Amino acid sequence: MGCFLMKINRIDKVSQVYENQQIKKVGLKNRYKRDELNLSNKAIEYKNAFNEIKELPEIRENKTKKIKDEITTGTYKIDGRKIVDKMFEKANFDKKV
Repeated sequence: MGCFLMKINRIDKVSQVYENQQIKKVGLKNRYKRDELNLSNKAIEYKNAFNEIKELPEIRENKTKKIKDEITTGTYKIDGRKIVDKMFEKANFDKKV
């Protein structure tokens, strides 16, 4: 059986190439500015209003209690005209479907 010997020459030259390369360090602080967010006055108003709305209770207890009591006593009256008026108020007839 033959034995093959392999001789690696000039490995020192390869490592020397890598050593000779200089890495330039760029000051990242000066290169990039910090991101900023500037909100308009209207956006700030919307944010404040939204925060106030989030703090409101989901169910208005006093209103629901009043309606519940009226239903229980039989004095709750439904005004169909008001319902229809509200439906037409919300409807957009100019919008194509």
